[in-house]
Amino acid sequence: MGREADVEMQRSASAPVSRSGARLLIPDVLRGIAIVAMVIAHAAPFVPSRPGAVSFVISMFSEMASPLFALVMGLSAQLVWSRHPQVGITLLQQVLRGLFLIALGVWMATWGSWVAVILAYLGVLIIIGAPILLARTPVVIVISAVLLVASQPLVAAARGWIWVYTAPEPIRELMTWIFLGPQYRVVNLLPFFLLGALLVRHGFRRDAVLWTMAGIAPVAYLTWGLMAFTDLVPTQSGNYTDTARDIGLVFAAYVLVVLAATTKPGGARRFWDAVFLPLRACGQMALSLYLLHVALIALWNNAYGRPAENLYLGWLVIVPGMIVVGWMWWRFVGTGPVEWVMGWLTGRPKPVRRSA
Repeated sequence: MGREADVEMQRSASAPVSRSGARLLIPDVLRGIAIVAMVIAHAAPFVPSRPGAVSFVISMFSEMASPLFALVMGLSAQLVWSRHPQVGITLLQQVLRGLFLIALGVWMATWGSWVAVILAYLGVLIIIGAPILLARTPVVIVISAVLLVASQPLVAAARGWIWVYTAPEPIRELMTWIFLGPQYRVVNLLPFFLLGALLVRHGFRRDAVLWTMAGIAPVAYLTWGLMAFTDLVPTQSGNYTDTARDIGLVFAAYVLVVLAATTKPGGARRFWDAVFLPLRACGQMALSLYLLHVALIALWNNAYGRPAENLYLGWLVIVPGMIVVGWMWWRFVGTGPVEWVMGWLTGRPKPVRRSA
């Protein structure tokens, strides 16, 4: 009986689609890690005087957050296709979702926070990426590889397009989202989005793919470290060195979460269940928590500007405060308010109350 339970647990954790329609653990946990990493990065200005080692760790959270968000969006988009294969309706819903994220991101960028709002980039990402997932797996793999190889030349070429800087505002803004963003670019995020979809098709399980990713992660990260700290290659956002670091961080996060989620029942599994609980809650509340913490930062920044000295209360409100709010809302209410609005607007309504 114990062996059968172990097998069933492994099957349910690794299955690409839940047969019961219930939410899968791994995507929610990964999304929770991404939003917590982003919150930590955005709260850093509240503690301007900090050791260099702490600044380095915060920068790694910041660098991991956006590609990990892209990976999770790919996971979610593929799950939507698996559960709702109606092409026309699903494509329309994904486009509406992307437009909602774009509108929300453009609005939030006017709030006056010190946050580089990513939502518009993610909106364009899902509008471009979702139709690609209609292709067969070998085609998606080829597109991912081509984009990965072509990303640096494309970004470098776009930075030399003089016409972009004199183009009308909508075109200039779109080119910024796709090629020219100083922190984020769809051309760099799209390979991670497609990889997320491929991982869903493959399944979340301990096999050669997972071990290969585990081997690639330290090699990619050390490659970035060697290039960045020896100045062998100039480090610039969007180049291959930058992408190598992102691959190392995202692959490591994915591998660790899958290994933990597929642990056999026992003490270790109970430990990971306890660790995953707040991350799972924040993952399901990610969009609402993103809007809330940016709003709080904007209120502070508009009133007082960036702190000149360490303001630990501000950091506590933004980092552990958001985790507690996310867990409590998820535990006692259910669906996040922004997630509920997006579901209603895109024709995929969610219940306000979370099912038991």
